[in-house]
Amino acid sequence: MNRRIPDEVIEAVLKAYDIVDVVGRHVHLSKQGHYLKGLCPFHSEKSPSFTVTPEKQIYHCFGCHAGGNAIHFIMGVEGLSFGEAVRQMAEEAHIPVDWAPVTPEQTKEQAEAKALYDAYEFTAKFYNYIMLNTEQGRPALDYLRSRGMNDRIIETFQLGYSPNMRDKLAEILGKRGFDLALMEKGGLLSHREGSGYYDKFRDRIMFPIHDQKGRIIAFGGRAMGDIQPKYMNSPESPLFNKSRNLYNFHQARPQIRKSRTVVLLEGYVDAIKVWEAGIQNGVASMGTALTREHALLLRRNADEALLCYDGDPAGQNAAFKSIELLEKEGFHVKVAWLPGGQDPDEFITQFGGERFRREIIEGALTSTKFKLQYIRKNFNLTDVDGRFRYIESALKLVAELDAPYQREHYIQELASEFPYAADNLTQQMNGYRQDLLKKREPGDNPEQSWNNIRNNGNNRNKVSVLPAHEHAEISILAAMLNDREAAQQVQEELGDGFSTELHAALAAYLYAYYAQGNEPDISKFMAGLEDETLERAAASLSMTDSQPALRALPDYIGYLKLYPRLKQLEKERLEAESMHDPLEAARRLGGIAQEIARVKKDIQALEKQLNSFKGY
Repeated sequence: MNRRIPDEVIEAVLKAYDIVDVVGRHVHLSKQGHYLKGLCPFHSEKSPSFTVTPEKQIYHCFGCHAGGNAIHFIMGVEGLSFGEAVRQMAEEAHIPVDWAPVTPEQTKEQAEAKALYDAYEFTAKFYNYIMLNTEQGRPALDYLRSRGMNDRIIETFQLGYSPNMRDKLAEILGKRGFDLALMEKGGLLSHREGSGYYDKFRDRIMFPIHDQKGRIIAFGGRAMGDIQPKYMNSPESPLFNKSRNLYNFHQARPQIRKSRTVVLLEGYVDAIKVWEAGIQNGVASMGTALTREHALLLRRNADEALLCYDGDPAGQNAAFKSIELLEKEGFHVKVAWLPGGQDPDEFITQFGGERFRREIIEGALTSTKFKLQYIRKNFNLTDVDGRFRYIESALKLVAELDAPYQREHYIQELASEFPYAADNLTQQMNGYRQDLLKKREPGDNPEQSWNNIRNNGNNRNKVSVLPAHEHAEISILAAMLNDREAAQQVQEELGDGFSTELHAALAAYLYAYYAQGNEPDISKFMAGLEDETLERAAASLSMTDSQPALRALPDYIGYLKLYPRLKQLEKERLEAESMHDPLEAARRLGGIAQEIARVKKDIQALEKQLNSFKGY
């Protein structure tokens, strides 16, 4: 349960931090009774559903169901693993961190990861040396300098050159004791039967790719000659996933967090040139469209995203598609419009960084303005019918805006461009908006059932539609979470008799937690869970009043014992109904029907008893 970290280290970290102080660095909290409330940092919402309970030292969001202790919060807002969050918090609190012994499998995994980190670091230095100090690398160095990159930039981004030699890197890595099979797994080498290992990258300018902590985990290479593809990334490996990593995020992150804005670019060179132009919150995706994983990573650090993709049709198409993805995760989105199909690198090279900042970045369009300009190309505005169809499409876009003043702004723009009264345009737009609202579920967070009504502080009492037996299991778990004796009673009388897999897993963790001599402590218990789903479920349970369940615990246990019996009887009835012998089927059905009636009567009696506790 300790994820290779001693329990005493985790306990020391949790005792060193107050959950209110930890969360308060990122969320504005206001006091409401025994807890504090604020806007959730993990999903977009208009009314606060995020609560912090000082007494229990936990947080829980009723909207997206995120929850946990101070360690889990740091994991979420800073994108860290459990171990990374514990180490960071321990070092900040001056708590010694000694990792517990690991299994042979974990030892092998860690050894391979360390070997890959070491190999990537060595390879980056090797490529950099080749470019700066050899005749082979001179054309690559001259090319970079022709693109406006000086030695300081080359050093900052650790740029290099992979020589046009079949197996030079493979030879050197082998001499230094690296396992070449692992180097192939890590994407540095390739292998061909009968030919051995050879270099993955040859005759390319090399761009090291870093993780959030600044460790090199992969490479991107730009061909110097006519090699195809022109740009090539390392394949995905145990350390690198292009759908979750962003180029230059490790260096841009401080400025992103400070400004709460991220500039999204399409390529390595764009990110480098934008950095050199003084914009140090720029990151780039790597040969893939922006993903939800990218958006979630960035959302923990920023509130606004500025898309600065190439000005050609492909870049504008990518920007158009990215807007919805980013807005869905709660970003305020703006789009830079580059003239003449240029990319950021070309614009900066031609006009300079100052003009790029002033005209492109500061002059970025709102997402709606960009969408309106983007769809114009689909219509012939010199033709009356073309204008009509464009205005209809534009009004549908405007109808999606929630703020009345924003809708009015774009209506006025359309009215000033086309010879149609603003009132008529507004009337048409209102019709589209009514249709849209009918289709849209109300609420701040339509994808989460709890948050489907406007928050007024009472949403936690929203009537649930869970089956009765799941209510019983939740009530039992809430009692177990708050009372050691209750957990022991459930273990003795019910054991693993939970019908829901999630509930059975939580019960098993609670049995193990108390077996180690622990007392009820939700924050400490959650530190031992190894699954985000379990953490969220435990956080939700912690907000449940356990007193009614404690009073009615024997009845809940009795109910859950009857429930599987009823399911078994119903199964037997179906089997009897499918028998080929009518007389035997009738005989069996008669007995089964009597037993079902008896069990249902007992269940109804227990339900009546449970309802009297007002906790069911």
